[in-house]
Amino acid sequence: MSFAQPLWLILLLILPLLMYQYRQEAGRRHVTLQVSRLTAMKGLKTWVVYARNWIQYLRWVTLALCIIAIARPQLLWHEESVEAEAIDIMLVMDLSPSMLSKDFSPDRLTVAKEMANTIVNRRPYDRIGLVVFSGGAFTQCPLTNDRRLLLAFINNLQVGRLPDGSAIGMGLGVALQRLDKSESKSKIIILITDGENNEWDLEPLQAGAFAKALGVKIFSLGIGSEGLVLSPAYQKGNGTYAFENREMNFNSLLFEKLSSMSGGQFFRIKTGQETAEMYKTIEKLDKDKVKVLRIKHHTELYFWFLNAAFCLMVLELLLRWGPLRVITV
Repeated sequence: MSFAQPLWLILLLILPLLMYQYRQEAGRRHVTLQVSRLTAMKGLKTWVVYARNWIQYLRWVTLALCIIAIARPQLLWHEESVEAEAIDIMLVMDLSPSMLSKDFSPDRLTVAKEMANTIVNRRPYDRIGLVVFSGGAFTQCPLTNDRRLLLAFINNLQVGRLPDGSAIGMGLGVALQRLDKSESKSKIIILITDGENNEWDLEPLQAGAFAKALGVKIFSLGIGSEGLVLSPAYQKGNGTYAFENREMNFNSLLFEKLSSMSGGQFFRIKTGQETAEMYKTIEKLDKDKVKVLRIKHHTELYFWFLNAAFCLMVLELLLRWGPLRVITV
């Protein structure tokens, strides 16, 4: 256990002085009863008298616990350097309105998030980043080892934050920019999308050619069924979408060519089996030996000391104003 603000513990040194001063002045605060002989007091001391002599220590313990709580006790940060095999991965996720289609439960986007979460959790030592695209594309999270941060970004993804469209090429281009500066031996892009490219600032196959030149492999994960699917038809004034049965298509040939030309692979996700095969394929990729600094986050403990101090304070008040109460006349 360590303390986030240990200087507050200096106040503990003042407690003995306060206790000494309290005992010195105790006689002045109480009425003195004068008797001619000590034998007159025999038999007058009860358990209440002894208890009142010790009840003051509850107050000192309470103050000590409060001081410790102010110093913020916490479990130690634990750092460890681990040598592991790792690769750099950029997740490229589709946020076009069609990702809200209902052919998956509850929708395609939720399934895509679950897939991305699984990828992140299965790769504890890899650096992973996140790029999202719709009518445009941007980096949601750069390459990082912080799993909690990355998972928070993934779980908070929403449709509608970008212009409508499906700029697959732009999403790949942004991811390639991030991986271009990477010195990792193995660099891959995992593209999760449900449809055809309809924005032409950068065609997907052009992005595939750039990926091949940079040594980046593209693994495409196509989710969604074909045919009539309950999908967003238009966006209402309040920002929600109206759903209608629409004819949906998936350009499998495009993604097969895109992945194969970069040395990657295309997976059509309809069941969990295709996802498992994708994980096994990525596991076989060449990896770099890297040293990863892993930090286990601390846990705050101050509230336990505050709870104990509160209980002792209540106990003292109940005793002092209950069975140990003194009535002066």
